[in-house]
Amino acid sequence: MLHILTGMTAAMLAAGVVAAPAPAADKLQPEIAQIVAGISPQRIEAHVRKLVSFQTRHTMSDTVSDTQGIGAARRWIKAELEHCGAQAGGRLQVAFDSHIAPVSKRISRPTEIVNVVATLPGSQPQSAERIYVVSGHYDSRATDVMDATSDAPGANDDASGTAAVIEMACVMAQHKFDATLVFMTVAAEEQGLLGSGHWAEQAKLKKLNIAGMLNNDIIGSSRADDGTVDGGQVRLFAEGIPAVKEMSDGVRGLVATGGENDSISRQLARHVKQVGERYVPGFQVNVIQRADRYLRGGDHMPFLAQGYAALRFTEPHEDFAHQHQNVRVQDGKQYGDLPQFVDYDYVAKVARVNAAALASLALAPVAPSGVQVRTAQLENDTSLVWQPNTEPDLAGYRVVWRATTADQWQGAQDVGNVTQAKIKLSKDNYFFGVQAIDKDGNVSVASYPTPLRN
Repeated sequence: MLHILTGMTAAMLAAGVVAAPAPAADKLQPEIAQIVAGISPQRIEAHVRKLVSFQTRHTMSDTVSDTQGIGAARRWIKAELEHCGAQAGGRLQVAFDSHIAPVSKRISRPTEIVNVVATLPGSQPQSAERIYVVSGHYDSRATDVMDATSDAPGANDDASGTAAVIEMACVMAQHKFDATLVFMTVAAEEQGLLGSGHWAEQAKLKKLNIAGMLNNDIIGSSRADDGTVDGGQVRLFAEGIPAVKEMSDGVRGLVATGGENDSISRQLARHVKQVGERYVPGFQVNVIQRADRYLRGGDHMPFLAQGYAALRFTEPHEDFAHQHQNVRVQDGKQYGDLPQFVDYDYVAKVARVNAAALASLALAPVAPSGVQVRTAQLENDTSLVWQPNTEPDLAGYRVVWRATTADQWQGAQDVGNVTQAKIKLSKDNYFFGVQAIDKDGNVSVASYPTPLRN
């Protein structure tokens, strides 16, 4: 984090603000660095090729065969995760999550939809109910979304995301985290987000505390359709104001204070970008200020619909000759989502960004609650208050800010283990947030303040 941007230094010093350095929170945490280093492109490639070997993973394909179809694929994924869990001492809890989808526009007969879910329970009692989810979808499709028999290798869409999730689960199961991590490979994405939709609905009904969800879908290629190679960045889609008929009180509060860019998903995206770029140097996380690609969607969207913070990772330039296409050679050009078109080093970089962000989130305290900005009197300073965290390893809090025209946090001040702070910058001109920091230097997502009128 830049504690003071160069262009803001003079103004801040004139206002008497000195952004106190917080070296612990800005240094690489050895455990997170170890996790990132453990991500293997070779294992990711092996996982992708194994998934492709099932020929098709269409949601309505064969469920009986051990070598072909979606049934064989999900049983293999479950066995792979169970093997990793056993190597980690049995702490990774692996299970099928299934439901029957009725006939619909993309389901021609009642069909069992089966997610494969691996849960790594949190080890700190005060944090264990807080959950972070990472997903990829393991189903695939040919040109015709209803074609359940033709070859549909789905190497990039989305064996790449599925392989990344399996790799993260296997590496991270060797470590302990304060909060709970859920590694999920979901089915029926291509048929209408049915697997993720069911899981997100059940999570809401069970009142699960999903603090963040990362979706990895089409993260396999660094080559654009014009042949240019760009392996140095990934897109991270983050919703601002949800497109709903009626605003919730929380969304109305964002709009009333100009905080359209401070939704819970945008706050999560800032954190993922900062942590990911720190632990994967030279790799850029580009936050795209949309829920997904233009009028398109993915498995994070059911989580958004349930009110959870959720993001989507996708490669920077999609090649549509290798997406939703029957495998064929036409006019001398190879079509189809084949494994030779996947850049496995690139997938590993995206997986490392995910793993760093997840580890940071699951080791850090929860984002502060009840953050408010005092508005009872006119002043050029900004007075903030919040509720105390309950984690036993809490060290204190940090106030962050940025200009109203900036996307990322530009300044920061550590304020100690207190529940209020005054910053000598005007709330008229800056956006603020409050983060919690633990004794190891792990920092939470920022919480956006609501007005305190008395």
